[in-house]
Amino acid sequence: MNREVFIFYINLVCAFTKPNVIQPIPVMVTELGGTVTLTCLCPNVSVTRFDWFKQSFGQEPLLMASSLYVGQDNYYSNNFIKDFTETERLGMRRGEYSCNLTISKTEPGDSATYYCSTAAIYEQTFGEGTVLFVKESNSMSVLQQPVSESVHPGDSVTLKCTIHIETCAGEHSVYWFRHGSGESHPGIIYTHGDKSDQCEKSPKAGSPTQSCVYNLPKRNLSFSDAGTYYCAVASCGEILFGNGTKLDIEADPLLLVSCLGVVLGVTFTLIIVLLCIMYKMNNTTCVQCRGKLLSLDIG
Repeated sequence: MNREVFIFYINLVCAFTKPNVIQPIPVMVTELGGTVTLTCLCPNVSVTRFDWFKQSFGQEPLLMASSLYVGQDNYYSNNFIKDFTETERLGMRRGEYSCNLTISKTEPGDSATYYCSTAAIYEQTFGEGTVLFVKESNSMSVLQQPVSESVHPGDSVTLKCTIHIETCAGEHSVYWFRHGSGESHPGIIYTHGDKSDQCEKSPKAGSPTQSCVYNLPKRNLSFSDAGTYYCAVASCGEILFGNGTKLDIEADPLLLVSCLGVVLGVTFTLIIVLLCIMYKMNNTTCVQCRGKLLSLDIG
């Protein structure tokens, strides 16, 4: 089987077997100058091509690299796209069912969401992405209050995020993420944008530090609002997450008691009705039996 026929056969199989692209680690945090490996799996399907995309925060996804199976002794052609040709820092390791991206000597600009995809004929399948955060120095701190909050449906709550940050040439942006139960990774629900009007500079003379307070009001809560809410600040090429606030939505105990009372009342009423019906049926049967006995005695 020559190379062209083999590649056509593989693509034909992939066309009828849609790959399931798995990025098992949704969020990764690494230190500045460290090394991190982003994993991408496509189990049980031999894929001819893997692609890696990088989406910086607030930007469009950009194709980073492609790995193409050429069908010669498991040889894979790994190519980095223009602007991602730093082969000393970036590397790919390809297997039959996987394609891992390694970033070494991490920089602040490496903080982004990385998507892995597979291509088969005219269809491209994407993974859910891996969010990478590169931590710099402790120039920022994020404090969230309260740590946890229990509320009832219909209630309102305000989540508070306090940021201590050193001023720099650029503005900073604040993001709120929610990680609900059963969800694979947190999703952005609100962005405060590039502004610092909620900040106060440190009273200490010459100090570059300022404190900023951001609130996230939540009104008319429902069970779908339950989850852990994270506040994150992006500034000076760095992003930092808070410790999170866990929001539990509990059923109203008075409403629960009322519902139980109604259920018990309905159940009790049904029992009484059934007893009355059984009693009436029993009396009717007994009257009929007595009538037959009297007929026999007269006869």
